[in-house]
Amino acid sequence: MMDMIKWRARLTSPPGPLSRGEGEPNASIVELSPSPAERGPGGEVTPRRLATLVALLLLSSCSGLKYVPEGQRLYTGSKVIIKSPEKNKNQSALQAELESVLRPKPNGAILGQRPKLYFWHLGQGKTKGLGKFMADKFGEAPVLLKNVKISATSGLITNRLYNNGFFKAVVTNEVVTQERTAQVNYTANTGKVYTIKEINFPVGDTLINAAVRATQAGTLLQVGEPYNLNTFTAERVRIDNVLKNEGYFYFSPQYLLFQVDSTLNHQANVYVRVKPTTPAKASRPYWLNQVSLNTSYILTDTVTRQPVLYKKYRYFPDEKVFKAKAITNATFLYPDSLFRRRRRDQTISRLMSLNTFKFVEIRLKPSAAGDSAGRARLDVDVLMTQLKKKSLRADLQLVQKSNGFTGPGLTVSFRNRSALRGGEQLLLNAVASTETQTGSGSGALGLTSYELGLNGQLLFPRLVVPKLPLLNPRLPNSDFQPRTTLGAGVRAVTRASYFTQYFFNLNYGYTFKTKITNEQEVRPIDITYVSFTPTPVFDALLRERPFLRSAFQQQFILASAYRYTYNQQVLEQRRQQIYFSGQVEGSGNLAQGLVSSSGGTKNANGRYTIAGQEYSQYLKLDLELREYYRLSQNPAKGNRIVARLQAGVGLPYGNSNVLPYPKQYGIGGPNSIRAFAARGIGPGTYRPVSNQENINSFYDQVGDIRLEGNLEYRQDLVPYLKGAVFVDAGNIWLANDDPSRPGGKFSAGTFLSQLAVGAGVGLRVDVQFFVIRFDYAFPLQAPYGTPESSAGRFNLAIGYPF
Repeated sequence: MMDMIKWRARLTSPPGPLSRGEGEPNASIVELSPSPAERGPGGEVTPRRLATLVALLLLSSCSGLKYVPEGQRLYTGSKVIIKSPEKNKNQSALQAELESVLRPKPNGAILGQRPKLYFWHLGQGKTKGLGKFMADKFGEAPVLLKNVKISATSGLITNRLYNNGFFKAVVTNEVVTQERTAQVNYTANTGKVYTIKEINFPVGDTLINAAVRATQAGTLLQVGEPYNLNTFTAERVRIDNVLKNEGYFYFSPQYLLFQVDSTLNHQANVYVRVKPTTPAKASRPYWLNQVSLNTSYILTDTVTRQPVLYKKYRYFPDEKVFKAKAITNATFLYPDSLFRRRRRDQTISRLMSLNTFKFVEIRLKPSAAGDSAGRARLDVDVLMTQLKKKSLRADLQLVQKSNGFTGPGLTVSFRNRSALRGGEQLLLNAVASTETQTGSGSGALGLTSYELGLNGQLLFPRLVVPKLPLLNPRLPNSDFQPRTTLGAGVRAVTRASYFTQYFFNLNYGYTFKTKITNEQEVRPIDITYVSFTPTPVFDALLRERPFLRSAFQQQFILASAYRYTYNQQVLEQRRQQIYFSGQVEGSGNLAQGLVSSSGGTKNANGRYTIAGQEYSQYLKLDLELREYYRLSQNPAKGNRIVARLQAGVGLPYGNSNVLPYPKQYGIGGPNSIRAFAARGIGPGTYRPVSNQENINSFYDQVGDIRLEGNLEYRQDLVPYLKGAVFVDAGNIWLANDDPSRPGGKFSAGTFLSQLAVGAGVGLRVDVQFFVIRFDYAFPLQAPYGTPESSAGRFNLAIGYPF
């Protein structure tokens, strides 16, 4: 039991006039002493209790007032009181803006104590030693009332009120003093806010006036809204953006002027004007003249090669690496076209998306060539610095999979960045690994897996599709390069003492983005064939479990899939970020139609076959939703609340009564419900009981339906170290009843009571380019009720769980 110390306080009156410490008022003396019961043998105070006494004495002096110089007062902060004759629409935002100008920041205090002042005092008059170290490390000089520039702060508050349309605001101040402290209060008498009555864009027939006037439809200024300087600033930027896309290369927001007539009764007329001092070159649109493309630019490049003309481009050839068409397809700056800044930015983004260039720079300069139409022109140089065309790398890594297998792996990768001289990426990977099951049921521990594989991908930087009336394969309105992927691979997996599988895969699909947050993937062809050879031990297990046998037999998968991803994490300044991913996948429908129409017959199992092999038929839907909420306005702060919800359902039908084994769900483990082992939950209320069931739990505890939710609070601790507190819940179920796994079928009336729940804490070493994660979790509820064991589970993983 923890040793408890009771302290008693005694107030004593001084026998005569009390000698004050510097700056301290007369007062009764508070004595803190241990009662006789708290003393050690013989009445002495033990070292531990003496340390406690010293700590309390230090705390009693941490108000910091004794360190305030004689005749000065400690500044304890300010507040702004807003007084308005009417209710303001954005009162809280106005309050925050006015308080943001308050200076200086007072000394930090906790329950009235200011320990930083005590540590600062330890270093006074010292140039070295422990006191100096403590002062530098933990101290803070007292902030005094004399440091507060009251008049200047009042002016800043008045300025902010003017910026928000309170043109008749009056700010007063009051200094509230106590014996050794002072607070400054500011009162803002706002008066009525001025609202916009009329908005007038430039008149006149000059090119620039007409161009600014043409932007009026999208104006941010609205009649009846309060005057707000931030809105006017944003309006200038908006108009400039529009003009930059209409050829006004040299225009700038600083050339716009807003004239505000505030002589009306709390209303203002706004006049948008182009400054008369605007340079002539900023008042006219520019057209592109020559567009030069240099695909092998270096800083010392003098371009001694002769260009060739290709589709009006001046192309400096590097035909060993690129065909001209590959570059012009990613270039959206066209000779003899109007300059548009969006097309310039789009060209940089598209060329960098090819993943063949280290740098891309676009230089524009006035053209010396004349224009018979009298138009101003620009010459464009697109300068591209190449990455190495071919590369070879080897990675030795610790593989940790969601199914609990852990072990060393070696991956050797070859990349050709322009395999067909059109920016096509050829990637070849050879993989070898050995893994041991460390996270499933107790009987499955030690299950060993060996894997060898070879796979390749050819990525085309365009959509390889037939020309269709409503589809432009270049996606000219997207800033991101679309891709066509052709992939193939073979992989051999051996589960010691159980089986050997050979996976053959062929896939073809498209990936494209319409915005930075949106990505879509279409895979019309995703074929997987698995050759399966069980050992006698595993074959006996399959005979006992018909559902498991069907899952392993039906591994000829003729699938197609569509995935949509919406990801706000790329918008780093957002305080709240949403991530959503949805995928729908279907298999066997085309095969079923072909076999049925051709009069195919069923085999002894009642299944149709292709080349003697049963094929799977199913529909599968997966949804994932995450929310990241940062507690601080500062994007650099990592304190946040993160939530994730995952739902998935796979429905076998037609030629299948169970999902193929690679498509089934498992739950639990380092990236799932961390209080339970990988694949250590479900399906439903099923749990392995016998020793044989424990041994086979890795294969049994999978299902067709998944529901999982996670909630985690992440906190910055010290640089590169973060803490976390989390709770996880979820389970999996079967779509059809399996007698060998009682309680596994999904039921709408009981599934919520069958969720496994766990909670825990974690530490994460985050050095930006990699994260090592340590999580310790306890089971709170099992699908079948009270967990068999309340012991915690330690998880070591790479990266965040979500």
